[in-house]
Amino acid sequence: MTLSTGRRARRAARREARRALPLRRRLLPTWRMCLGAVLGLLLTAVGAFAVLYVIVPLPDPNAQAVAQSNVYLYADGVTEIARTGAVNRTDVDIERIPVSTRQAVVSAEDRTFYQNRGIDLKGMVRAGWNTLTGQGMQGGSTITQQYVKNYYLTQSRTIERKGRELLIALKVDQQRDKNEILAGYLNTSYFGRGAYGIQSAARAYYGVDVSELTLPQSAYLAALLQAPSAYDVKTATPANRERALARWQYTLDGMVQLGFISATERADTAFPDPIDPQPATGLAGQAGYLVGVADDYLVTNRILDSATLKAGGWRITTTFDQDKQDAFARAVHEELTSELDPAARPATDTDVRVAGASVEPATGRVVAVYGGPDYAKQPYNDALRQDNQIGSTFKPIDLAAGISSHRGSSSDGLPISTETHYDGTSERPVTDAPTPYAPPNEDDIDYGSITLRQAMVKSVNSVYAQEGVDAGLAHVRETAVRLGIPADVPGLDPANTSMTLGTATPSALDLAGVYAALANHGEAHRPWSVAKLERVNPGPGQLDVPDLPEQPGTTALDRGTADAVTDVLRDVIGPHGTGAAALDLGRPAAGKTGTTDANLSAWFAGYTPELATTVGLFRENPKTHAKEPLAGTAGYARINGGAFPTRIWTSYMGDVLDGTAVRSFDLQPTEATKWPVIGGPSTTPSTTAPASASPSAALAPSPPAGGTGGTNGAGGAPIPAAPAPTAPRRPTPTTGPGTTPPDPVITVVTPEPPTPVPPTRPEPTQSQPSPTARPTSTRPTTEPGTTSPTRTPEPTRTPAPPPTGATKPPSTSRPPATADPATPPPA
Repeated sequence: MTLSTGRRARRAARREARRALPLRRRLLPTWRMCLGAVLGLLLTAVGAFAVLYVIVPLPDPNAQAVAQSNVYLYADGVTEIARTGAVNRTDVDIERIPVSTRQAVVSAEDRTFYQNRGIDLKGMVRAGWNTLTGQGMQGGSTITQQYVKNYYLTQSRTIERKGRELLIALKVDQQRDKNEILAGYLNTSYFGRGAYGIQSAARAYYGVDVSELTLPQSAYLAALLQAPSAYDVKTATPANRERALARWQYTLDGMVQLGFISATERADTAFPDPIDPQPATGLAGQAGYLVGVADDYLVTNRILDSATLKAGGWRITTTFDQDKQDAFARAVHEELTSELDPAARPATDTDVRVAGASVEPATGRVVAVYGGPDYAKQPYNDALRQDNQIGSTFKPIDLAAGISSHRGSSSDGLPISTETHYDGTSERPVTDAPTPYAPPNEDDIDYGSITLRQAMVKSVNSVYAQEGVDAGLAHVRETAVRLGIPADVPGLDPANTSMTLGTATPSALDLAGVYAALANHGEAHRPWSVAKLERVNPGPGQLDVPDLPEQPGTTALDRGTADAVTDVLRDVIGPHGTGAAALDLGRPAAGKTGTTDANLSAWFAGYTPELATTVGLFRENPKTHAKEPLAGTAGYARINGGAFPTRIWTSYMGDVLDGTAVRSFDLQPTEATKWPVIGGPSTTPSTTAPASASPSAALAPSPPAGGTGGTNGAGGAPIPAAPAPTAPRRPTPTTGPGTTPPDPVITVVTPEPPTPVPPTRPEPTQSQPSPTARPTSTRPTTEPGTTSPTRTPEPTRTPAPPPTGATKPPSTSRPPATADPATPPPA
């Protein structure tokens, strides 16, 4: 038998054996069939790839590399805010780029650059595996692939684009020198601050030519490539700053690993702090701040990435209202800037800064922000910064968490309500706290037994430190996040008891969103600032316009809880509340003051049914960016939240709501919060005394204008001042027809001296939850044009005298920014 005859016989035998198998076994392919199919597919794929490699040419440079301007419009879709987006780029030869810069970029972005063939299959597999195993989204693109994407293709994320990227990267690697590829990548990459290319980046971050970059500077610029805008340490959030520094360290470690520098040289390298951002042309005045808020929204929500946005060509209609924006800037100037005198008081009246934001509660639309006086002079957007503690503006969150927790208070074991009594003794240690804490009240005033409602009106620190612990600090944090405070801001840590008094550092815009949710009966909308996104010159080959996200509301609090908090915050804007200066608004409003340790910041956050607005005040050294105390600003000994912040808020809100119908709060508070506790201990006088003061009396020096008085946050001692008297007894309010007697008065010290009763003015009707709600309250319910019950003002307080050399005394036609240190108001 020949060899061929033997093979034929064996094949025949196998066929006969297969025919003898059951049908289900005959339908399954043999291993020879499977192996043949796989080999066939591989050969087909290799052949197809070879054909594509030959026929696909290197395309022309991407049209997106051509600079176009972004056009930003106000909400009307017509009025232009600014034009930005011209590409700031100067190409340089590889010889001008220092070797250390090239090595740093390779270490940060592609450590196999000098060995791979344009693609790194192992890196792509590793990145995919890390992503699948939960180690974060990671990319496996080489420097060559990124250069191809930047120069020849688009930023779109499609399989077709990725396939073309691989083919072109292989071809580029074959046809171009590695140094030529690296130079192309460095000249086309975006580094943030509007800088395209390494030359523009060197000037934007260090003010030097690229040839002058040092090793640590090169490592930082290389670190920026991963997240250009987010990793700018001069403007980054605290969390992103940490990530940027970690990326810088990673880059240096890679340089050691690849043998570019020694471990000793690595250890001796210190972080090179970049220069402050320089303003872009055309962004002077308020325009730069508005553009910054819109850009932040687009990038943070991943609608556009930084590079695509900065490349230009977009028409962006924002939510900003020009009239409201102008009113915000005008209010800051009239109520604060006009009272500053840097020439006479250079140590206190310089570097004063304001952060503000205004949001529609029903929609979350950002209608105005205040990020600074002029972007051309101060290119920092204070409306977005997250490094100022918010003080007692956090207390409404404590209250909301307490009511919604259904937990018992430490005072009586009953569920927490607005009328729950607490011990208001200053520096009373908080019980059951995770960390020891005994915060003083402002001016160390002891209030005795006091309800949560009254403690909010007086901003009593000892009460809300304990109430927050009773509610559960983890629940307080959860409530804050649901309302809109970012989960990663510093100070929002339930392991520290001081969180209850506002150590968190959300931005003014974040805080406006929180108070907007309270105004909207607990329905929260994340603030948004872009209403429409279009291409400036639509054409073939351009990026598709991404859809803007929907803006649905989420239930942060049930309506009863949110409305209960609003009911209490209305009393803060009352004749005996810390927000008394806001009475001049002349319409239903609610809000809360806040002042932090060492008087480093002062806040007022408030709302009407139509609008929620926050105003923060602080001072910052322009060179070191260290916070400086507000004490002494405008000649006043102390600046509280009830002073300049409340005045700015009142001026702005009065301006933008002028001529609109007066709306009342439609409140449906939780039943338990409507009634004072029957049979409870004696309390301080009702804080809802009639608010019928004349316009001059509403902003006269008599009402206490303060926040938490520098004892929030870490709970340090109050600012040194002359000894303060103990809390005076409030005079019993005059009752009008049909009113019920006020709450019993607790005698603390000798009564105030009698003063004349001022003329009365009507106050708009404020809706009550029911005719029987809060029967002891003497809040006026008269219609406009009728006479409300009167109140007796407190003695007039005089602001501290300005330093020698002051050219003008503080105004006496409005409440001073603080009381005289000898007679400071309670918190």
